[in-house]
Amino acid sequence: MRREARESAFKLIFETLFKGTEEETIIEVTSPLKKEEDKKFCEEIFEMYNSHKNELDEKIKTHLKNFDISRVYRIDLALVYMALTEIEYCQTPKAVAINEALEISKKYSTNESSKFINGLLSSILK
Repeated sequence: MRREARESAFKLIFETLFKGTEEETIIEVTSPLKKEEDKKFCEEIFEMYNSHKNELDEKIKTHLKNFDISRVYRIDLALVYMALTEIEYCQTPKAVAINEALEISKKYSTNESSKFINGLLSSILK
């Protein structure tokens, strides 16, 4: 299921915000995914994120109003990275990527996070 693949990609991105991600971690996080296409989708998101992290950072920084990127809740930041990566580099429709990030935020983040994530993504994608 794509949601599970996205959650795995989110977890990998989240981990990189604290330390690098080793090949063993990628294998461990993607191993519960049953379909090979889901594993590939997760890996594609993660690879595109790694390849374009600096560009993504600039887009996010430009649209944070009176707020430094280092102060953004790491879970929310990882979800924004994931959604932007999907939209910009994986050809996922905007509405799908945003909705999925918001749904995952309900599981892993705070009650207010979905508003923040939606607002930031909407600002960046205008």
